[in-house]
Amino acid sequence: MDVYLEEYSADTAIERYTSRTAGYGISYLLKNDYAKVYLSGVREFLKVPAETPLRLLEFGCGGGMNIITLFSLLERNGRKIELAIGTDFSDRLISAANRECRTFLTPQQQTKMHFAVARNETIATELQKAGPDLGSGLKGSFHLILGVNTFRYCHRLGVETECARELASLLAPGGLCIMIDMNRQFPAFRSKFRDRKTKPEAERYLPSLEEYTRPFSQAGLEILRKENFCWIPHSAGAGLTGVCRALTPILNAVAKSRAMRSLVVSRKKP
Repeated sequence: MDVYLEEYSADTAIERYTSRTAGYGISYLLKNDYAKVYLSGVREFLKVPAETPLRLLEFGCGGGMNIITLFSLLERNGRKIELAIGTDFSDRLISAANRECRTFLTPQQQTKMHFAVARNETIATELQKAGPDLGSGLKGSFHLILGVNTFRYCHRLGVETECARELASLLAPGGLCIMIDMNRQFPAFRSKFRDRKTKPEAERYLPSLEEYTRPFSQAGLEILRKENFCWIPHSAGAGLTGVCRALTPILNAVAKSRAMRSLVVSRKKP
């Protein structure tokens, strides 16, 4: 854990996970490919009345780009937001997320958006200790929980079961958990080559799609989608993003199992 905390408290991590410096690729995905996953999940799978104001939670939120974008996306699509919380184990990333919130959300939206330091495998307990604004009545209250590029670390630390159970305890009946992370079968992640000589295998481990799925099933959640998708790197510039968009239909037709991201959508029984 100390190794990861050092990595995700560094200046380079802040640059990767905040809007001004993260790059074109991730900004495109948050507004397009990932947005489609979130909106289709809410439309097709979320089992709460349409007029219910939503409560959102992102675990491993980094600099807050994802949940801030989702907050605005859902409101533009007619869904009211009651509360949105982002958590991360890095104090520096949470500070960056608060800056992002003040930059990209309206003053009214900011009153509903909160960030807190918490580890994924103890998130429910740590949120209860986070203070009166966050700590009361959170268990069983969230309609949408999501995590992007964070659940693989639970596997690397051997706490994936605990993490899934914590998330399940926070979901409201009929609520969704959406997990997106790196697909082990994609052959050309830059980090695979970059880290091979500098990090032990345990710190580079990528789960299979089945391994990503199993903890949520064991936590009692219903698995609604599990698949590989997305051919656009988070770090891509505008040119590479355009090329990858053009190639996506072909790549999906011939090699979808090797797409860059693994997706698991699960639901708590209504």
